[in-house]
Amino acid sequence: MLALFQPGLGHVYLREWLRALVWFFLYVTSFTWLVDAETVPESFSLDAYVGMVEAMPVGVKLALLSITVFGMLDAYWMAKQRNRASAVDEGTTCPNCGKDLDGDLEFCHWCTEPLPGTEAAEDDADVDA
Repeated sequence: MLALFQPGLGHVYLREWLRALVWFFLYVTSFTWLVDAETVPESFSLDAYVGMVEAMPVGVKLALLSITVFGMLDAYWMAKQRNRASAVDEGTTCPNCGKDLDGDLEFCHWCTEPLPGTEAAEDDADVDA
């Protein structure tokens, strides 16, 4: 929803800095090139903004709206990809105690057993042998 107000803000929230800069630059550049200087009010109030939007040609409105909509869709897609990746990480359980694991750790933070296939598990096996 942040991208509705300014394309790129949704990407800032997701910490996708490069994409945020690209969408912000695309919108600002398009606004600068497409909107006449006489149309832009000197002070920004709600009435002045509505007057500016009403004075714009339909093609300019559609171009800026399409940049906004595609920016929102891209931010939504990025958030969906990130959520899917984190759901896979959080979906694993400890083979020892059965509780959910933190994907960043090499051991279960509940029972402190090393996870199979990690350096901590190999070091623990070396000590037992």
